[in-house]
Amino acid sequence: MTVGHVARAIEAIGIPTVNIYIEAFRPDAELLKPARTLVTPNLMGRPLGLPHRRERQMSVIRAALRLLETADHAPIIETFPS
Repeated sequence: MTVGHVARAIEAIGIPTVNIYIEAFRPDAELLKPARTLVTPNLMGRPLGLPHRRERQMSVIRAALRLLETADHAPIIETFPS
């Protein structure tokens, strides 16, 4: 939950943020309501995906950056496809 609190503080000073959560922490994101959240189906401790899966990790990062660019309202929670 600390990540959500830090993101809200950073947003409060005018710097946009994106949080990447795993599905297990979706309820926390819904409670904290950070401005932009990408939820992935990955394992605990690996929100970008498994080690050495560069393409998968890059696709999660790209999705997060798109969310940063395109989100027109906050809070928004988007789900990364499996």
